[in-house]
Amino acid sequence: MSTTEALAAIQKTLTVAASPEQAFETFTRRMGDWWPGEPHTVFENREAVIFEERVGGRVYERSAEGQEADWADVVAWEPPNRFVLRWRVNPERTPTEVEVRFTPEDGRTRVDLEHRGWDDPDGRAMYNGGWDKVLAGYTSSFGA
Repeated sequence: MSTTEALAAIQKTLTVAASPEQAFETFTRRMGDWWPGEPHTVFENREAVIFEERVGGRVYERSAEGQEADWADVVAWEPPNRFVLRWRVNPERTPTEVEVRFTPEDGRTRVDLEHRGWDDPDGRAMYNGGWDKVLAGYTSSFGA
């Protein structure tokens, strides 16, 4: 593959029994409640996941000992409709971009996640399956 050829974005869609406001808040403010542990975490003894709710904010993990590990930078913040992150959890990989949109649909909310900007097929393949497990945790936080 040439360096100018882009890999397809990862796209995931799910529906939750919540308003867009509730779905957005659960995804952002309550991320540490539903985000799974290994291998989707930096610290074995994770204490919190912090989502700074503003453009220029960070998403990061904090260990019980107070260590911090950055996951992403917030590049768009439009509650309760969407946010965009510059995803950089692994400093050895080129940063990618994650956009999550929240759309009302028949009294529920459709959540569309797009993870784009891939230049590494192995990383893309790993995240494609990883998002399924992560989003299962998010969905289960609504009792589904």
